[in-house]
Amino acid sequence: MKLNLDISIVIPLFNEVESLPDLHSWIKKVMDDNKYSYEILFIDDGSKDGSWNLIEELQQKNSEIHGVKFQRNYGKSAALQKGFELVKGRVVITMDADLQDSPEEIPGLFKMITEDDFDLVSGWKKKRYDPITKTIPTKLYNWAARKLSGIQLHDFNCGLKAYKFEVVKSIEIYGDMHRYIPPLAKYAGFSNIGEKIVQHQPRKFGTTKFGMNRFLNGPLDLLSVVFMGKFGKKPMHFFGAIGTFLFIIGFGFAFYLGIDKLFIDKTSRLIAERAEFYISLVAMIIGSQFFLAGFLAELVGRNSSTRNQYLIEKTI
Repeated sequence: MKLNLDISIVIPLFNEVESLPDLHSWIKKVMDDNKYSYEILFIDDGSKDGSWNLIEELQQKNSEIHGVKFQRNYGKSAALQKGFELVKGRVVITMDADLQDSPEEIPGLFKMITEDDFDLVSGWKKKRYDPITKTIPTKLYNWAARKLSGIQLHDFNCGLKAYKFEVVKSIEIYGDMHRYIPPLAKYAGFSNIGEKIVQHQPRKFGTTKFGMNRFLNGPLDLLSVVFMGKFGKKPMHFFGAIGTFLFIIGFGFAFYLGIDKLFIDKTSRLIAERAEFYISLVAMIIGSQFFLAGFLAELVGRNSSTRNQYLIEKTI
């Protein structure tokens, strides 16, 4: 596919009518100063404050603007996914609409993709203007994400990122998976992931759109991403291994109890009166359940329409 644009900028938004004029002017100045060919995709995630009307006004005056409006609020992941489906630039930049991400960072991000050949570059807001109730959980989640994914980034959830065109066309984000796009890219085969320190702007208008539920959803989504990336096409390797291990432990306990009762200490109490018997029984039952879960997952995967979809880099 021939790409005629240098940059596609994807901006998900929800009730950001006050920020949009300044954001568009700022982006346009940076793009014009660097003589980039570009498009801006505003993805309105069900705003109720007039954001869409303003996008329509901006589009009438600026042909580089495109927009999509959702019927209701689906979340940031859905907005980014729709933007990724529509982009046409060889470098894709994502940024938030609240003016906390600086468009002045775009040339540096563009250079890291086009000249340094990174697949993905994630911003790192080293100095943040967020309350401590947000920064401490963020540090904890980033630490867990580094340990589980093996990607050494300081800020997985930074909205300011740059991607090769091929990356955004090869991943699918849903739910709240926007927090863990770098692991998704890694498991899709794009392992050259970099980081750039970026300036974090104080919020100028409105309030944050993320509530307390992110503290629960974040770790659960991380586990889902890691599991699907490592075992999505071979679930039996995960469930079967755990099930077999537990069953062997339980069976070993039971075998020992039987030998002990029959040949070593025949006068001892009944097997059913010993705690080891129930440990072995529980281990064998749970092990069997894990094994069956893996077997059922394999049956489901065998009937999946994506079971034989693999990313191809080159053919000759």
